[in-house]
Amino acid sequence: MARKTKEDALATRELILDAAERVFHQRGVSRTSLQEIAKDAGLTRGAIYWHFENKGELFHAMMERVTLPMMARMTEITPADEERPLDKIRRNTMAALQQIAHNPQVRRVFEIATQKVEYVDELLSMRERHIAGRNDCIDDMHRLMQLACDKGHMRREMDVRHATLGLFALIGGLKYNWLLDPQAFDLEQVGMATLDAYLAGLAVPGAL
Repeated sequence: MARKTKEDALATRELILDAAERVFHQRGVSRTSLQEIAKDAGLTRGAIYWHFENKGELFHAMMERVTLPMMARMTEITPADEERPLDKIRRNTMAALQQIAHNPQVRRVFEIATQKVEYVDELLSMRERHIAGRNDCIDDMHRLMQLACDKGHMRREMDVRHATLGLFALIGGLKYNWLLDPQAFDLEQVGMATLDAYLAGLAVPGAL
């Protein structure tokens, strides 16, 4: 019975997250109330408060449901990755762009995060979490860049931190502009060409 109760609670939590994703995407985060999310989920507002303290916590959980699996794949480094860290950066980046381009849920959540949220009032604390998550991504990329530099795979005149921030800004710009207008360009195709050009500018011959 206890196991069934736990399974029911997890199922209800997923139901709430699904509803939040739909309503946030339709109305924007600031204009959405917990009552509207509860109605969409076919639940009471009290059921939402049982799982989430406030709208900010619900928004954060909705984001983590998509971003944590992506981050787990990106932070896993095998011995082969250590031998060719620039290849690992390329695979990580292309995997993320492919997820955004081809997975409707991932695309929807990133659209919410980039176009449909204002970090004010009860969501102000989410801004700090957003920054922390961004910094974690940059640090993970920086570790691989530094490893490439230590192995002599990058041009010595390149500043590793600057190269990392430049690549992060490049990918962020591609994602933002494609989400704003998906018909403007092919995210996967343009992303691959742009990424390859950037990494080629960093790498010594034979490193890629």
